[in-house]
Amino acid sequence: MAKKAKKSIPQRSIQWFGRQDIYGFLYRSWVKNRGVPQDQFDGRPVIGICNTYSELVPCNSHFRTIAEHVRAGVLEAGGFPVEFPVMSLGETLLRPTAMLYRNLASMDVEESIRANPLDGVILLVGCDKTTPALLMGAASVDLPTIAVSGGPMLSGKYRGKDIGSGTNTWSMSEDLRAGRITLEDFHEAESCMHRSHGHCMTMGTASTMASMVESLGIGMPGNAAIPAVDARRNVLARMAGRRVVDMVKEKLVMSKVLTRQNFLNAIRTNAAIGGSTNAVIHLIAVARRLGVKLDLEDWDRYGRGVHTLVNLMPSGKYLMEDFYYAGGLPAVLRELGRAGKLHKDALTVNGKTIWENNRDAPCWNRNVIHAFAKPFKKNTGIAVLRGNLCPDGAIIKPSAATPKLMKHRGRAVVFRSIEEFHRRIDDPKLKIDANSVMVLQNCGPKGYPGMAEVGNMPLPPRLLKRGITDMVRISDARMSGTAYGTVVLHVAPEAAAGGTLALVREGDEIELDVAKRRLELLVDEAELARRRARWKPPAAPLDRGYWKLYHDHVVQANEGADLDFLVGKSGPFVPRDNH
Repeated sequence: MAKKAKKSIPQRSIQWFGRQDIYGFLYRSWVKNRGVPQDQFDGRPVIGICNTYSELVPCNSHFRTIAEHVRAGVLEAGGFPVEFPVMSLGETLLRPTAMLYRNLASMDVEESIRANPLDGVILLVGCDKTTPALLMGAASVDLPTIAVSGGPMLSGKYRGKDIGSGTNTWSMSEDLRAGRITLEDFHEAESCMHRSHGHCMTMGTASTMASMVESLGIGMPGNAAIPAVDARRNVLARMAGRRVVDMVKEKLVMSKVLTRQNFLNAIRTNAAIGGSTNAVIHLIAVARRLGVKLDLEDWDRYGRGVHTLVNLMPSGKYLMEDFYYAGGLPAVLRELGRAGKLHKDALTVNGKTIWENNRDAPCWNRNVIHAFAKPFKKNTGIAVLRGNLCPDGAIIKPSAATPKLMKHRGRAVVFRSIEEFHRRIDDPKLKIDANSVMVLQNCGPKGYPGMAEVGNMPLPPRLLKRGITDMVRISDARMSGTAYGTVVLHVAPEAAAGGTLALVREGDEIELDVAKRRLELLVDEAELARRRARWKPPAAPLDRGYWKLYHDHVVQANEGADLDFLVGKSGPFVPRDNH
């Protein structure tokens, strides 16, 4: 008996606008109040423009312009564009940390997409957490989707030299604390550093996630590096608007693009660009929303043997504007492909494979983008550490670390919170030297809450004045992608969840061996058992609202720090009709 042909599923929006009854009247009529003609409801794809514009998020302050170019592209391709806002997350102003609200924003995105008559979506992403939040939320609905990044700022210019957001913020702050520059110098640099629209122009988390968007194939070719104020950024937005209309017709949904192959390409890309450690948590969280297997071992396994090719701050010298002029991410992807480090047949949103998009990409400046055979730094993929101090894993970014500290043994100087750290670190009586290991507790997903970017603890002023520029630092926190140093992050389980990190005491010996992927607290098991028996979990930071929801349901860093009930997609079902 012949199988019955599957019925073609109509576009979602038709179930709203295609009805010729009282409810269709209601849906169409209220939309017409802004001048929408009847022919916009003729079955053409309805494209949502998910906009994270906010004056509280400086990185995304130009998104009204980006949205207008997306709108133009959708109209040119015969679609019906509708813009909608979602919660916007900015690293610069939001307290206690934007990461606390990443999952909340993802819920906003997911429910906004699912509850409305949308057939496809353009995600406007910029500042660090807007990219993973929007990808996570959209992935849970699984419609045809393209992410459009806002682009990096122009290079900072200060007294005849380039300065980079974040990276030089840290270095100049330490120069101020050490007395090497004046407060007037410090204030002048503030104006010189951030002089155009866009996100951080270093290879921080925002630029890293824009690169992840492109290497995952969920963004258009060239997405990562075009400066925010370059007209070509607007062209890319317009082309994305055109393309998503065709994706609806082709039924090319997110899950067909974001396969395991695409995630492995992104892992290797992160190593090649010297990308942020934050990408580890975000990509695992996005993958888990889609049901794609991705874990810490994948980051270690597929990052090994990949070299850093891009000479950008914080690992190197140049900035994102230079990266774009040198060839941008396409040049990096071509190097990875030629070295056999790319799944070349991974599909992308423009309907071509990653290799079809990038196999002929030119490189115009080998000082910025090195060849794989002559890398900027060798074997610098994210390293995943294991040991009794981090049984579920911890990570370190070798490209930003000091080589001589990659194998180190020292005495722990313990800070039980970031507040205690700030109280003690400037004390000239603090018992600490260059060989010490700085340990920060209770700054993980539950402990902070939200896992703040405080893992790259500033060094004591008296050591800075002696010329000490790096020390081994260990915490359950994160660090900014613009930061640098021999910093062990994302220790799991975290201290607030009863991990071994909570049991570290002042004076304990700690051994780090990155080559062997080991991190050990050199305290015998009997003593650790005694300490564990006396340990009590810290009180929840706030016993109401989203903070309580987050604290009660957040999973650990090695699983993406998502909320446990958000893992897995539910799909683009049409909500129940309430009429």
